[in-house]
Amino acid sequence: MKTLSAVLSLLLFPTLALASGEGDVPAMTGSGTGLAALIIFAVAYLFVMAEEFTHLRKSKPVILGAGLIWALIAIAYQPLGLSRTVEAAVRHNLLEYAELMLFLLVAMTYINAMDELNVFTALRSWLIKKKFGLRALFWITGLLAFFISPIADNLTTALLMCAVVLAVAGDNRRFVVVACINIVVAANAGGAFSPFGDITTLMVWQKGIETPEGLIDFWAFFVLFVPALVNWLLPAAVMSLTIGREQPAADTDPARLRPGALVVVALFLLTITTAVCFHSFLELPPVIGMLTGLAYLQFFGYFLKMRENRLLKADNHEIGSPVAFDIFRSVARAEWDTLLFFYGVVLCVGGLGFLGYLALASEVMYTQWGPTEANIAVGLLSSIVDNIPVMFAVLTMHPEMSEGQWMLVTMTAGVGGSLLSIGSAAGVGLMGQARGIYTFFGHLKWTPVIALGYAASIATHFWLNAALFK
Repeated sequence: MKTLSAVLSLLLFPTLALASGEGDVPAMTGSGTGLAALIIFAVAYLFVMAEEFTHLRKSKPVILGAGLIWALIAIAYQPLGLSRTVEAAVRHNLLEYAELMLFLLVAMTYINAMDELNVFTALRSWLIKKKFGLRALFWITGLLAFFISPIADNLTTALLMCAVVLAVAGDNRRFVVVACINIVVAANAGGAFSPFGDITTLMVWQKGIETPEGLIDFWAFFVLFVPALVNWLLPAAVMSLTIGREQPAADTDPARLRPGALVVVALFLLTITTAVCFHSFLELPPVIGMLTGLAYLQFFGYFLKMRENRLLKADNHEIGSPVAFDIFRSVARAEWDTLLFFYGVVLCVGGLGFLGYLALASEVMYTQWGPTEANIAVGLLSSIVDNIPVMFAVLTMHPEMSEGQWMLVTMTAGVGGSLLSIGSAAGVGLMGQARGIYTFFGHLKWTPVIALGYAASIATHFWLNAALFK
């Protein structure tokens, strides 16, 4: 927090103003417009943090803040004849949000469809039948989150594992909170050692960065496996001590999968594979693969409807007949508050970047502090500000660093978001999915333990990968 305070204090000095990062557009970090935008963003985030007490949905303050910030920017740059530049910047931010929103919407639709077809309820019944205690479930969901997120991105993985936790122990609030925190930490850590496990690692991989040791290629990221594992295991071991060995409440009426459930699970895996292949082999945005996968579900939903109609015409009402399945019902059940929250965050941070704050922070950190201190601070900063624009600012600066330092900032930007519930897409997604149970302050109680894992992962990286720092 001291590092973050230092960064914010540096941002307030007009004499340090740099270019905004939008070509030759003048920065306004020391102007009234810049300071007003910073205050609006801070106030909006305070309301987000206080959602547990105010019961004000987190999307509302950031959406309002985004509109006010860009209105101030438009007013300030209009006399300079830069209205077109401002418009282009807003459209660029909207494109970034659209890709994120549509990706999440497809993932949420699949999860809702699986929930509607009793996938998670049946899984709960299976886990209880196997007599797994709550502590075992804690480790199982965390382990799955760590190893699935390198393939299926950390947000999708976290949403899946949270659905399992809620299905198994939704009435045990204390367990759900700790299990959700464990899932967030595990998913963020797992995504840090894979080129497509997190958006920030994807950005570093796509950039094609040259270091004194050579090009950072696909396989370079896997040196972070052990440090990322330490980042998750250390806080998980401490948190598990608070969980008893009691069994979840037994089902009086064990749930069964509805017709088509396993096919939807298979289609979801196929959708993830499509997204990865579209990006890796066709160099298309992953969201195109996800939307293509949504069509798989749409066609299967059509098949279920047609089959049901045939059964109804034949007056066949035996148990096990397909239930009505409408994909748009699953779309409507998506967590729209979370999706709109991301809109507010992307636009707010984009506005601050346009004004010059992100470039200013990067310049001060890498020029005056040094790469190690700066890369550790990036992780701390990403726990409050979304890690995507933070990493984008670092890549834009392109500081001269060794491969070890590039891997360090890749890891810290990914796992640093675990320090707070609002620091990562996984945390924000779970706040919406487990609304009223997994909250900002519930997560905050465990921040010191998570910070211990953060420090240990950095030390492990320096120890195991010392050769990369030369």
